[in-house]
Amino acid sequence: MKRCEGKVALVTGGSRGIGAAVALRLAEEGADVVVTYEKGAERAAEVVDAIKARGGRALAVQADCAVPEALTAAVDAAVATFGGLDILVNNAAVFLVGPLGDLGRADIDRTLAVNVRAPLLAAQAAVRHMGHGGRVITIGSNVADRAPFPGLSLYAMSKTALAGMTKALARELGPRGITVNLVHPGPTDTDANPADGPNAEAIAGLTALGRYAEPAEIAATIAHLAGPDAQYVTGASIHVDGGFTA
Repeated sequence: MKRCEGKVALVTGGSRGIGAAVALRLAEEGADVVVTYEKGAERAAEVVDAIKARGGRALAVQADCAVPEALTAAVDAAVATFGGLDILVNNAAVFLVGPLGDLGRADIDRTLAVNVRAPLLAAQAAVRHMGHGGRVITIGSNVADRAPFPGLSLYAMSKTALAGMTKALARELGPRGITVNLVHPGPTDTDANPADGPNAEAIAGLTALGRYAEPAEIAATIAHLAGPDAQYVTGASIHVDGGFTA
């Protein structure tokens, strides 16, 4: 039996990297999937086509997660197209790094808008449609607990904020049977941080396993949290980082 059979999932930033892997895995588990994208229309279409080719149902919605109305519209599109919403995966994020003195106001505002405000607003819109068994899953980062290089202050701050949000929402939504969890990936082989990049060897060396993750390995944990076997897991921050924070 597929773990997400009959469920509807919304994955923000689902056109590439971890988001695309999550969308594909949830579809394999039986969910109807809506993915948002900011600019990558072609790649979002590829994810949708891949899901449909396997017999699933999927939809891509353009949405800049820094715009609150876009998030609400994406939730509305999921509900209108597939009749409800059961699983929200807050994956969209911006990764702006640099020395503290070089960070502009616009950099700070956009990072907080996408990485912190958007997950909260998306959850606010999504849980209006969720019943018992609903899932809110947010993608954090290993640097929330360990920032090994200079220039990570803004990004680490934005990802650390998600732990407080997760715990508080778990308390608030628990009586409704909705779980809320946070997943901290470690270095993962994506376009933004390729396993063959210039600093990849040093980064991989910081993990206990000595390698990058594949996006599908992060998606496997998301699929577990989205399914019935994780119904007693809530308010948790789970590291899928190859021992980066060990």
